[in-house]
Amino acid sequence: MQISALTTDLYELTMMQGYYLKGCNPQVVFDMFFRRQPFNGGYTVFAGLETLLNSLQNLRFSKEDLNYLQSLSLFRKEFLDYLKDFRFRGNLYSVPEGTIVFPNEPLIRVHCDLMEAQLIESLLLNIINFQTLIATKASRIYLASLGGYIMEFGLRRAQGLDGALSATRAAFIGGAAATSNTLAGKVYGIPVKGTMAHSWIMAFNSELEAFKKYAEIYPDSSILLIDTYDSLGSGIENAIIVGQELKKQGKRFGVRIDSGDLQYLSVKIREKLNKAGLEDALISVSNDLNEEIIHQLIIDKAPIDVWGVGTQLVTGGNDSSLTGVYKLAAKEQKNKLLPTIKVSNNPEKTTNPGVKQVYRFLDSNGSPLGDLLTLEGEKIKPGRPYTFYHPMFEYKHFTLYDYHSAEPMLSLKMKEGEIAQPLPELTDIQAYTKRNLEKLDYTFRRIINPHIYKVSLSQELKTLKFRMIHEHTQ
Repeated sequence: MQISALTTDLYELTMMQGYYLKGCNPQVVFDMFFRRQPFNGGYTVFAGLETLLNSLQNLRFSKEDLNYLQSLSLFRKEFLDYLKDFRFRGNLYSVPEGTIVFPNEPLIRVHCDLMEAQLIESLLLNIINFQTLIATKASRIYLASLGGYIMEFGLRRAQGLDGALSATRAAFIGGAAATSNTLAGKVYGIPVKGTMAHSWIMAFNSELEAFKKYAEIYPDSSILLIDTYDSLGSGIENAIIVGQELKKQGKRFGVRIDSGDLQYLSVKIREKLNKAGLEDALISVSNDLNEEIIHQLIIDKAPIDVWGVGTQLVTGGNDSSLTGVYKLAAKEQKNKLLPTIKVSNNPEKTTNPGVKQVYRFLDSNGSPLGDLLTLEGEKIKPGRPYTFYHPMFEYKHFTLYDYHSAEPMLSLKMKEGEIAQPLPELTDIQAYTKRNLEKLDYTFRRIINPHIYKVSLSQELKTLKFRMIHEHTQ
């Protein structure tokens, strides 16, 4: 599918024209990274890579796009003529989709000319920031449920139609098992689930009639919504009548609660179902759930089988965006790529210069111990100790002696504008995410007050960074 290259901020285009007219278009390297963990968490799940790669490979200015730009009276004819044949022809390195990542380390490294790099900035950040945010939220919900069955049904509360599709994809990567979004099921092959709303119950003359009619049509997937009138009264009693009829047919059914005290109600409903001989009946709950609520329900041993999460999942809940940025790290001068740096009065906003690689140090179980940012040419020799330098404070460091291996994180994903390797299936990305979460120490995964994972600089990169800072501040 062709993607409009107008999916960018206007200033990217005005800068791009300026570079074109002034003959300033060197080869450059940009890093994409984020500055703060979302949700006050201890980790982040990288997502959106496949969407980005497909978008970049198909990025074009249509005739209508160019006519629109011409109508703005900002762009000259020669620049618009250049855009007619525009394609992204750069190289892109990234961590694999589904990787557990941390602040201030490059997740994506883009090698291309300056004009291309500027044009794709907004598109790249839009895709990666949102999907990474939602995949992280979904993983937190998944972990809070102790690996339970998470159903995403946030379509009606998502941020627009594209936001809904992207959120569903990312939520699946993070651990959601199914979605209510039928289009997302078609596009991404995600299992779709859903039964009834309160309007179904209210459309019939009685609650019992509504349950019976539904079970007649869908005997293999009857999850009955029991809180339209009285969850512990008519709702569960009528559901039991229908459930027992389904049991005689060899069918399993369930009930859903969408309001009230979910811990209290689920316990009482489980008791009633068990007493009626429906021990295998499922209990599904919804009602503005998030990871904190689910965590508490798990602690309280609420007998819940299915968690329906909508608004808090697809919007990010209490954290509306990932703090992802895209910064120039190197530019061509005299046929060489030389490091660049942004220096700020806020130390956390001073960038790490140069073309970089990220090495993840692992123990014998494959659990991450720390990430080391190095310059691209540095060689990591397994077995020797490595000193990890703090990225902001020159005097702070520690030495890692006891580790099993160190793996490079960034690899080539796009070469000269074409996807460079087969992309994994979405189910494989989800499985990869879950494996990564299992290997991550619990102290980084906990919902409240997680441990801070160390992302550090190699000695060579530390020396370069602080030398450049001193040069720019003298």
